[in-house]
Amino acid sequence: MREQSAASPIFPFTAIVGQEEMKRALLLNAVDPGIGGVMIMGHRGTAKSTAVRALAALLPPVRAHEAKAEVFIQGVRTGIPLFPLEESGPDLIPVPFVDLPLGATEDRVAGTLDIEAALTRGVKVFEPGLLARAHGGFLYIDEVNLLEDHLVDLLLDVAASGVNVVEREGLSVRHPARFVLVGSGNPEEGDLRPQLLDRFGLHAHIITLTDVEQRVEIVTRAEAFRANPAAFLAEREPKQIALREQIVRARGLLPNTQMSHQLLLRAAELCLKLGVDGHRGEITIARAARAHAALEGHRDVNTDDVRDVAVMSLRHRLRRDPLEEIDTGEKIEKAMEGIM
Repeated sequence: MREQSAASPIFPFTAIVGQEEMKRALLLNAVDPGIGGVMIMGHRGTAKSTAVRALAALLPPVRAHEAKAEVFIQGVRTGIPLFPLEESGPDLIPVPFVDLPLGATEDRVAGTLDIEAALTRGVKVFEPGLLARAHGGFLYIDEVNLLEDHLVDLLLDVAASGVNVVEREGLSVRHPARFVLVGSGNPEEGDLRPQLLDRFGLHAHIITLTDVEQRVEIVTRAEAFRANPAAFLAEREPKQIALREQIVRARGLLPNTQMSHQLLLRAAELCLKLGVDGHRGEITIARAARAHAALEGHRDVNTDDVRDVAVMSLRHRLRRDPLEEIDTGEKIEKAMEGIM
């Protein structure tokens, strides 16, 4: 596990060149974590992990949570802090960012019994896992398509419910675990099972940039950051502050953002036209469109808001035809003609 550290400079989000769809998907989840996270699929070396870390570092600090775990020992309920804070501990902390390694065990992810406490003191103590540490922030899984299925099931269930339940040797624990789940991978290394892929809110597809000027700009910024991180961060700080304030305003505006019945009908028609199974497609479009409107600074969702999130919301929910050559994004754009 690698957690965000203030000692290590993080490449600024606003300095990432291109990859607008990925950045937009991440920003929408920062405004409304209820969208359901992001699956980012694309070539290696396209700033997938950099973007997630950069967004976590960009967001305003959060209050050090005092979340308690409900612990049942032989049927007796108690409440213990997940991470007891010292009296001198900070009130505000950076947004948690937890990087989940592919080789992590289920106990490391979900939490387990503290064996040391059991052996030395004869008591049963819950040792929080990565899900608890990600509470209130981001849980990132690189090469999620290579993660074992039972761990993916666990992660998606917890991400959807916001609660982690652990049963270990007579110890029953429930604790809050609300985070934005972000998975990334290279499609050449295999895909997630469709029923699991469907559980991610948005799907961003990124490719290696082919514009020469953009490629040169990537090298220039990467070298400038490597040579003098402090100066590079100082130069980008005004744009970082502006984007941070935009996100904060969007979060405040979101509860009052509305999507008309007519636009909901169009979203449902689009899902029917594309043969999307289930109803997560419409739900995700509605939530993402509201977050998009709030990010753009208006309360009423318009057609552009829906169009800007439809591809990301539906790309991974379409039935796959291995003989079909058309890109799923193009298929969705074509289906929107006459509807949106």
